[in-house]
Amino acid sequence: MSRTESPRVNGDGPVGRSLAPAEPHDGYGTPDRSALPERPERLRRTGRLERPTRPVRAERPVRPPRPPRPEPPQPLEPAVPSDACERPELPGQSLPAVPEKPVSGASPARTRSAQPARTAPPGGDHADALEPAAGAASLEPASRPPVVSHESTPPRRHPLAAPPQPARREARGAEFVGERPPTYDAEPTAWPAADPQDLDGIVPDTVLDGAQYGAVTLRALSLRGDSARYRGEPRRDALLTARFGDGDGALLLVAMAGGLRGTDVAPRAARDACRWLAGAVGRSHARLADDIRGGRRGELKSGLHRLTDRSYGRLRARAAELGLRPEEYTATVRCLLLTADPQCRTRVFFGVGPGGLFRLREGVWQDLEPDAPPERTGEPAAGYGSASADTMTVDLGIPTPGLTPPVEPEEPAAPGEPFRFRASVARPGDTLMLCTAGLAEPMRGEPELGGRLAERWAGERPPGLAAFLADTQLRVKGYADDRTACAIWEA
Repeated sequence: MSRTESPRVNGDGPVGRSLAPAEPHDGYGTPDRSALPERPERLRRTGRLERPTRPVRAERPVRPPRPPRPEPPQPLEPAVPSDACERPELPGQSLPAVPEKPVSGASPARTRSAQPARTAPPGGDHADALEPAAGAASLEPASRPPVVSHESTPPRRHPLAAPPQPARREARGAEFVGERPPTYDAEPTAWPAADPQDLDGIVPDTVLDGAQYGAVTLRALSLRGDSARYRGEPRRDALLTARFGDGDGALLLVAMAGGLRGTDVAPRAARDACRWLAGAVGRSHARLADDIRGGRRGELKSGLHRLTDRSYGRLRARAAELGLRPEEYTATVRCLLLTADPQCRTRVFFGVGPGGLFRLREGVWQDLEPDAPPERTGEPAAGYGSASADTMTVDLGIPTPGLTPPVEPEEPAAPGEPFRFRASVARPGDTLMLCTAGLAEPMRGEPELGGRLAERWAGERPPGLAAFLADTQLRVKGYADDRTACAIWEA
């Protein structure tokens, strides 16, 4: 059998080696494999490498055109009346020319130029997918929003940051009366220096207290002055509130004292004066409460005078222990006494030194500060710390026969300031205020301060502790001393 007559491959028979005719071509030099007959299955398992046929790529779906982007809202321009005047030109400046509006139908100035359609490579099946669809809208917006400078754009807030708070209103404590504001700041600036060996002597900036007994409401406060706050000096005023006894027979005491300016021991002297005088009143509170309910003013005045003199005697003794002169360790004292009995409306004031006692009745302030007597009046009453009358013969000074002559303590000298006493009966709706010189002087020197307090305290209900603190902090230029006050509202 010749080479040209080799058997053909059919079925599962053996394959003979023959010269096959030339393979057809597709015109580009690539043999057309699709025209050849498919080889048997067993020939595929012989292990010879066969060139895989290229799979026919499916046509990609045509991507729909993107919808046009919405135009940003344009701000509405206010209508200009026809007879509006033209904008005047500023001297030395020329107004820029206003660009003309584009003709309707024309493309905007800032648009991309039309790009030529991209041609697909020869033989590609996805060439039609790259061609833009007919009638597709442009991806560029018709107009761009105005460019905003980063300097005028507020910074973005952190998602965990606290929400913005509204601007706080200025505190009532910063208010002032008068034509000009005070020189010092309204809030504390510096703390006073402390002694590590005497931490009990630290004085707080503000002391606030209050109570209510039946129809009576009390508010008490001691505040460091603006001058002391700025200079880092301690508060020289002292405040003490106490109740002695129980029930309707209880006695209420409000004691306030002010130390002298320019001494380091002024705060301690004021506290000692309040503490010693309160102790003397507490030991005699039953007798004092009974005299107040009975209206015995003579006994009250003489007894309280005696207790005050003894308290000042202890101050002088304390000054000697510290190696100071008596006038260096002293203080002014002002006290208010009343009972918890709702049927008793007698209010007793006593003290030594300058200050103020005011009463607000029917919207008008009345100055009740008693005039200083020219000399001491009244004798100490029994039961208020006076010495027994039978220990010595007062006229001759001869001891009683059969008794050991006692050692009579030296009577303390009277204070430099005269003793002041006043007892008054309150009416429903009255407001009684006792204060030191730090508040009494602006009350007398600036009428607007009294008018402002009268407006705030004219309501049916007395102010709370915070409101009372803000009211007594009304500042007046030229008055920067400590303020201590006690107010009583009669329902």
